[in-house]
Amino acid sequence: MAFWRRDRPAGTGDGAPPPTRRRTALLAADLQDISPLRRAAPSLLAVAGVVLADLLAGPNTYLAPLMAVVPSIAALTLKPRELLLVCLFGLVVMFGLNHYFDRVGDPSDSRFLFGATVSYIVVSAFSAWVAELRMRRAAAFAAVSSVAEAAQRALLSHPEPAVGPLRLAVRYVSAADAARIGGDLYSVLDTPHGTRVLVGDVRGKGLGAVHTAAVVLGAFREAAYDEAGLPAVAARIEASMHRHVADGEFTTALLAEFRDPGRIDLLHLGHVPPVRVRADGRTDVLEADDPWLPLGLADLATGRPRSGSVPFGPQDVLVLCTDGVVEARRRGDGSFYPLADRAGPLVKDGWRSPADLEAAVGGLYADLLLHTGGELADDALLLLITRPGDRPDGHFASP
Repeated sequence: MAFWRRDRPAGTGDGAPPPTRRRTALLAADLQDISPLRRAAPSLLAVAGVVLADLLAGPNTYLAPLMAVVPSIAALTLKPRELLLVCLFGLVVMFGLNHYFDRVGDPSDSRFLFGATVSYIVVSAFSAWVAELRMRRAAAFAAVSSVAEAAQRALLSHPEPAVGPLRLAVRYVSAADAARIGGDLYSVLDTPHGTRVLVGDVRGKGLGAVHTAAVVLGAFREAAYDEAGLPAVAARIEASMHRHVADGEFTTALLAEFRDPGRIDLLHLGHVPPVRVRADGRTDVLEADDPWLPLGLADLATGRPRSGSVPFGPQDVLVLCTDGVVEARRRGDGSFYPLADRAGPLVKDGWRSPADLEAAVGGLYADLLLHTGGELADDALLLLITRPGDRPDGHFASP
């Protein structure tokens, strides 16, 4: 399970210290990243609306007490001090209407004006308390967001743009919850057995999924260096899940190994199959000949998973993703995102350079958002991989 800020693509971490991240989250959570004038606009429009209504109703209709709606509106967007300033402005406007337009003067009108004024002041004070409570809750939300981001950074080591012979480009967004804890994971390691890749999707969300993700990633990072084949790596992860994860929890996963020039070994464990994009834009969905159960469910079957080998040339791009991509629905007709059809023209030039690969993953992600109308209903991970070339002596060329 990967965790990433929804408003920032993976791979663009700024390395900001926790207080800075917490302040940024607070600003976004409580609208404090918007100028005070813009935040005060709804309240000022309410003042203008009351003035207009009172003027249109004429001097014989007394609508100035409607100004009592202003504090309630201000409590939604303003800080307590800002709210009190706006409420003071509304009170001055209300007195102006009373004196210069509605001509409140006889004793009964004065008593009514006094009651309306007291009510306005009480509502303003209560609204200031509500605004203070809102800001405290926003601060608590920011703290949770900051902790979640710290957990993400500790658990998910974002790979460099080049790992071993591979070039990488990543986009991850979490649509899970306020804590920004999603359900996808990935890892890329350069090992004595080749460069190995894990992409997975943990069942569920929240702290339980964090625990499962930590187990899966920790086991993979150990086994990838020790085990000679992908089935053995999967077996190590499976054993670790049985020891440390509750029964019934599982993780769909895809393991890939870049060892021999011109080929990839793939092991499908109930996960979305990758797409191979050729330089001419043709795409191939690399389905498994013998798919296996997700990690955590191996006891339900007999035998062992088997990996398969497929060609992968220096001008090919491998597109790995999670189900949040292929199950993203179009706004309107509800159709799924056609990754195999869309990836070809958007990704075919990604093999040319790191900049082209980054542009390719950015274009594919933008196209995904266009398909859904700008919002994702689930976590989505896109990982693009190229291997720039092989030397004649059989060794990989440097990216």
